[in-house]
Amino acid sequence: MSHSEQLQATVAALVRPGRGILAADESGPTIAKRFKAIGVESTEENRRAYRSLLLATPGLDAYISGIILYEETLAQRADDGTPLPEVAARHGIVPGIKVDAGKIPLALAPGDEITQGLDGLGKRLAGYREQGARFAKWRAVYNISDTLPSRLAIKANAHALARYAAICQDEGIVPIVEPEVLLDGGHTIERCAEVTEAVLHAVFHALSGHRVAFEHMLLKPSMVVAGKDHPRQAGVAEVAAQTVRVLRRTVPAAVPGIFFLSGGQTPVEATVHLDAINRIGPQPWVLSFSYGRALQEPAQQAWRGQPGNARAAQDALLTRARLNGAARDGRYEAAMEK
Repeated sequence: MSHSEQLQATVAALVRPGRGILAADESGPTIAKRFKAIGVESTEENRRAYRSLLLATPGLDAYISGIILYEETLAQRADDGTPLPEVAARHGIVPGIKVDAGKIPLALAPGDEITQGLDGLGKRLAGYREQGARFAKWRAVYNISDTLPSRLAIKANAHALARYAAICQDEGIVPIVEPEVLLDGGHTIERCAEVTEAVLHAVFHALSGHRVAFEHMLLKPSMVVAGKDHPRQAGVAEVAAQTVRVLRRTVPAAVPGIFFLSGGQTPVEATVHLDAINRIGPQPWVLSFSYGRALQEPAQQAWRGQPGNARAAQDALLTRARLNGAARDGRYEAAMEK
C-alpha cells in the first residue's frame, strides 16, 4: 500500500460517523497534576493501569475512532502482555501519538511561545509507526491579549505546524494539526474570533507552502469563546455561530475533519457547544471532538486509583463518549445527562 493509500485509509477510519478522538497524551507533569487531584501517585505502573483500562472499555469503539497516546504509553503493555497500541487496534480504535516536545518562550517575543520537537522527527515517526501509530498530533499554543499573539508568533508556529505535517505525510502518518488559542485571560469572544481567524489563515497558508495534502490531514482547533476571566461569557448559540463563521473563512473544504479540543471547558460545556455547532447546518467537513479532560475527568473521579473501580471508570468514560457522539451529529439533549 502506498503512503497516499495508507493516509487515506487512516483518515477514513478516524472520521467514521458518530465518533471522535480520545486525547490520552498527557505529558508527565500534566498526568501527575490530574492524578494528584484524585489522590493517586503518578507512577509508571499507575499510568499504565489507568490508560489500559481506558483502552479496554467495552463498546468504546462505537463512539471513539482514534486515541492519541503519549510516547510512554506507546511502549506499555496490558496485563496480558499485549502492547497497548495493539489493544486499541483490536477494539477498532486507531492508535496515534503526540510528537511535539512541548512549548518554550519564543525568542524576542515577550509573552509568546513556540513548540519544539522538529529535530529528528522523521526518524521518530518511523519508530512510532513500527509500534503501531497511524496518526500524530502537534500542538501549538497562542496566548491572547490586546497585543498577543504577535505576528511573529503566528508565523513561527504556522511554519512549525506545516513542517511537522509535511514530515508526517512523508512517513505515511496522518498529521493532526492543533493550533490552540488559549482560554486563559480576560479577552472578549470577538477578540478570540479575530485571533483564531488570523492563526488559521497563517496555518493553512504555511501548510499549502509545504505541499501538505489537505485531504490527508485533520485539524484540531479551539472553539471561539471568551477568556475565562471575562465578565461576560458568551451563550451557547453565540459560541457556535462565531466558531463556524471563523472556520468557514479559513479552513479549506478539502480537509476531511475538524476535531475540536475542549481547552479547559467542563465536560458538559464541551458537549453542549459541539452539539450547537453541528446544529447550525451541513458543513464541508466533519465536525467532531478530540477531548482529553472533558472525556476523562468523570472516569478519573470514578477510578481514583482503585482496581475495583475500573468498571465504574469505564462506564463513566463510555457515557461521556456516547454523549459527545450524539453531539457530533447534532442530536444531544440535556436530558441525556441523567
